[in-house]
Amino acid sequence: MDPYYVIELYAIAFVVIWVLALLFKDKLKIDVSGPLLMRRTTRLRDFIDSIAQKSPRFWRWSMNIGIPIAVFFMFLMLILLAYTLIMAIYGIVIGHGGGAAAAGVGVAIPGLAIPGSSFTVPFTYGLIALVTVIVFHEFAHGILARTEGIKIKSIGLLLLAVLPGAFVEPDEEEVNKASRPAKLRIYAAGSISNLAVAAVAILLMNLLAFSFVGPSFHPQGVEVQNTMPNTPAYGVLQNGMVITHVNGYEATNISTFTDILNTKVKPGEEVNITTNQGTFKLKAMANSNNTNHAYLGVIVQNHLTVNQDVTSKYGDIIPWFLYSLYWLFYWIGFLNLGIGTFNLLPLKPLDGGLMLEELLNYVTSSELANKITKTISIISLALVVGLFSVLFGSLIV
Repeated sequence: MDPYYVIELYAIAFVVIWVLALLFKDKLKIDVSGPLLMRRTTRLRDFIDSIAQKSPRFWRWSMNIGIPIAVFFMFLMLILLAYTLIMAIYGIVIGHGGGAAAAGVGVAIPGLAIPGSSFTVPFTYGLIALVTVIVFHEFAHGILARTEGIKIKSIGLLLLAVLPGAFVEPDEEEVNKASRPAKLRIYAAGSISNLAVAAVAILLMNLLAFSFVGPSFHPQGVEVQNTMPNTPAYGVLQNGMVITHVNGYEATNISTFTDILNTKVKPGEEVNITTNQGTFKLKAMANSNNTNHAYLGVIVQNHLTVNQDVTSKYGDIIPWFLYSLYWLFYWIGFLNLGIGTFNLLPLKPLDGGLMLEELLNYVTSSELANKITKTISIISLALVVGLFSVLFGSLIV
């Protein structure tokens, strides 16, 4: 999908939603706070309470196991963030560009490429996956709060500009009075539930891949997903085109396509790209990661066709439905893992920052624990800001 078209859709949605919210905020009981819309309700409290009370021992013990897992990812994310920033800066210094390295952490907005990279979150899959992230994360916080006997004041939906969200609002005074283990279980619950959802989704994805999807399809060329600005392919090759040959060499899949560019084409040479919509001439440029390799700036995926024996047995609908299900599980797993672990950064008010402060309270005074948490939060925030500066800066340059 054209990124400019997606941006236009988001802009239209922003205007429509905000106009309606402002017109009917009293009737719909919508709270408006700067770029944030919130709609509170108490309707789902009984549902959360019933889940929590079915097996409180299970929820407590599952989070007792989840706490060390959360702590592991807390420090892993901090190290990964620092490493990615260092590699991005190193890439700029040696002239390879920082975008590719910085794209290890980015903004996952359905329908748009992560800035500084060619990695795009598909709109439909991304939106469904984002809903699973939000619902499981917030409900897990609520379930553990009720397991610990803490009242839930409200549940609601929110919208930050056009980005959807949800929240479960426990009674803050009761949370503050709870024991440290109880607080740690509540704070860890959201991200641990995301990791659990990611694990299940990845398992289902692999089961589909090995049992049906893999044996049912074969590639016939590579399909254009996107083209990068200021590259030979930009404005020439269109999304959805199927590339079958490069300079007469058959490109049956991504591997052969990449091999042709690396071994059969040199930077500066004219390249004939044969597609299902005609032949196009491009002048290859040098790959920033290896100046000996040609680069066209086209992002491709394998163009798949259902095997004839599968079509004869199941038709076309079932194979493509299962293929779509495979990618849905992929994105559910990817976003739950990525957003869940990012939320464990030792950065208040993220869950990781709240956990860090509670853990420090075990070994030092609350005043010192607060100071250490603030210091580490500032470091974490500086790393995030630094990384996004490099990431967005690579787009401007």
